[in-house]
Amino acid sequence: MAFGPLAGSSRTSQNLYVTTLRRIHPAWLVAVVAFVALVGAAGFRATPSVMIRPLHDEFGWSLGTISAAVSVNLLLYGLTAPFAAALMERFGIRRVIMGALLLVAAGSGLTVFMRSSWQLILLWGVLVGLGTGSMALGFVATITGRWFVKHRGLVTGVLTAGGAAGNLIFLPVLATLTEHSGWRLAALTVTGAALLVVPLVWWRLRDHPSELGLGAYGGVYEEPKPIAPAGAARTALRALGQAAKTRPFWLLAGGFAICGATTNGLVGTHFIPAAHDHGMTETTAASLLALVGLFDIAGTIASGWLTDRVDSRILLGAYYFLRGLSLLVLPSLFAATAHPSMLVFILFYGLDWVATVPPTVTLCREYFGESGAVVFGWVFASHQFGAAAAATAAGLVRDQLGAYTWAWYGAGALAIFASVLSLMLFAGKKLKPIAPGIGLAVQPAKA
Repeated sequence: MAFGPLAGSSRTSQNLYVTTLRRIHPAWLVAVVAFVALVGAAGFRATPSVMIRPLHDEFGWSLGTISAAVSVNLLLYGLTAPFAAALMERFGIRRVIMGALLLVAAGSGLTVFMRSSWQLILLWGVLVGLGTGSMALGFVATITGRWFVKHRGLVTGVLTAGGAAGNLIFLPVLATLTEHSGWRLAALTVTGAALLVVPLVWWRLRDHPSELGLGAYGGVYEEPKPIAPAGAARTALRALGQAAKTRPFWLLAGGFAICGATTNGLVGTHFIPAAHDHGMTETTAASLLALVGLFDIAGTIASGWLTDRVDSRILLGAYYFLRGLSLLVLPSLFAATAHPSMLVFILFYGLDWVATVPPTVTLCREYFGESGAVVFGWVFASHQFGAAAAATAAGLVRDQLGAYTWAWYGAGALAIFASVLSLMLFAGKKLKPIAPGIGLAVQPAKA
């Protein structure tokens, strides 16, 4: 690539010239676009929580049936992540994200025509699940792995906070639209928002800093590594097969499955209907859930900062333990109005909501090297398995027992168990990739 007067000069000179022209490293622009896409993805996934009650009232579907559609969404959201990460390696980030946004727009928009519960599962569960799954945390790992060396943990935290920002922006809006104008307008709003992001992704999102003749932020120029001859699906499955032979993978996956169960699956899906059971309006409950997102932004960014400085195993152990304690006390806090004790829970729980992501991404990179983004996709898939199981289980608990109480207690106990799993990582192995995204070899961990 030539750069005017420096054509033919050394790569170092080109980098200096381009850096002079661009006082803001393009990595930051890529991060901004990724943040917008992640905000949108979170908002798209927030839609079901404000529509459970209206769909129940209009169609007469049980909460268990509606929760099953949410579970399919959560499950595919996780299962798509490793394959999407592999697809990004093969076809580029921009193409995959644009396709994902179009899937979300179609899935949400077509819900206004549905008449049967299987259509709900197909549209909300399958289409929106596949679309948002392609913009999941594997996307975060890919962006930070390619574009950042310096401040990688902090940027991971900021991008992860995009999910919280999405809840903060979309939940009150969708709840208000649903309450005053019906759930169909809320679904069409999601469609419009997804379509608006597509041009921005096409304009600014780039696959690799080498496209601009640059290195990653804080790094040096590197030519992109050759794409593995295997297809994206084969690459993702081979990475899973190799990682699954190791103890750290199962500890990380087990902890992250519980993470999903205690966040997206339970609180993200059932907090609003649970609050409604105690006389709280859906708008008020949605606003409280949005506040979780507000505090989560601060908590996740702080977690990213801490991940650059503190052993990630210690952070995970602390995060899961504190989350478990907060969930154990939640059943006693529900009331028709938001009492100060509930606001304290929202603050405490919100700071911990997805603070687990930066240290988990870091540990996947530490244990699995260049295969870390794809392996993290599988770890994230376990997160969504846990979320899907919890979403369905909590709906069944509510249908059978008339209250969510035992769902909250069970989640609290599981979170404390996840803390134990995280601390067991100290006895694990460090892994070294044989080839990018292909194979892994075990070597002793450093003391």
